[in-house]
Amino acid sequence: MVTILDTVGEAKRIRHPEKAHRPDQEVLRKPDWIRVKAPTSRGFLETREIVKSNKLVTVCEEAGCPNIGECWDKKHATFMIMGEICTRACAFCNVSTGIPHALDLDEPANVAKAVGQMGLNHVVITSVDRDDLDDGGAKHFADVIHAIRATSPGTTIEILTPDFLRKDGALEVVVEARPDVFNHNLETVPSNYLTVRPGARYFHSIRLLQRVKELDPTIFTKSGIMVGLGEERNEVLQIMDDLRSADVDFITMGQYLQPTKKHHAVKKFVTPDEFKSYEKIAYTKGFLMVSASPLTRSSHHAGEDFARLRAAREAKLAKTA
Repeated sequence: MVTILDTVGEAKRIRHPEKAHRPDQEVLRKPDWIRVKAPTSRGFLETREIVKSNKLVTVCEEAGCPNIGECWDKKHATFMIMGEICTRACAFCNVSTGIPHALDLDEPANVAKAVGQMGLNHVVITSVDRDDLDDGGAKHFADVIHAIRATSPGTTIEILTPDFLRKDGALEVVVEARPDVFNHNLETVPSNYLTVRPGARYFHSIRLLQRVKELDPTIFTKSGIMVGLGEERNEVLQIMDDLRSADVDFITMGQYLQPTKKHHAVKKFVTPDEFKSYEKIAYTKGFLMVSASPLTRSSHHAGEDFARLRAAREAKLAKTA
């Protein structure tokens, strides 16, 4: 057990001992296909200034995303709402764990302002886990969606949410705000949950995604996993089946990268050819969209992918008409 002390109103950030690096862990060398250049472009710097001037947090920075240079150069960013301190301690994640601050009531307006300044056609909104809140932050998600709709009505909105575990009625609040895409990541295979995602429950996450479709079939649903955490191929294929049983439209698959030596070790670097194989299989299982590559992340190319996702649905409906 870890005790967290809150002193003089400051949130104490900690890393849980289950993330501790073992000296005997083998550190795998990154292959050439996983390497990216450091961001230095003008577009990157402009996006960083917009983010900072609006006092916003992005998952691009907090998670150390390898695609930040490419995305920010194009003025694409994934905004992380409800602070930068998470109430959980997943072994793969570099976001700080501890006691979060109170919600910033100006945040919905600030996010909406940044969306307008960046001229986004498609925006992705994610968050830390807020188990400390009665609704897990559901109303705050809805407030952000409404604020963006009011100032940028032409912008499509994709959300990447926590699991709202044991937060009755929370999902309904978010769905009622009608995001265009509802994303909730499974992250890894069920056999890894106790070590990789100990605060979550696999079948609860599957049910959450299924429930979104039951509440509003027009919302696209999406989920993603990381590979290279020690999973077996058959386990990945089972995840595909489980997601399709929940009528999920879009699956993303990317290579897990260890943020620090304290985090879960990379067990394998999956080759581009293996990713292509997973992509082909996922399409045969009925997903409308599949994004599978070493550098794939949940919000990478989200705008372009949303256009393709919408076109795929229209094509499917035309065939059944």
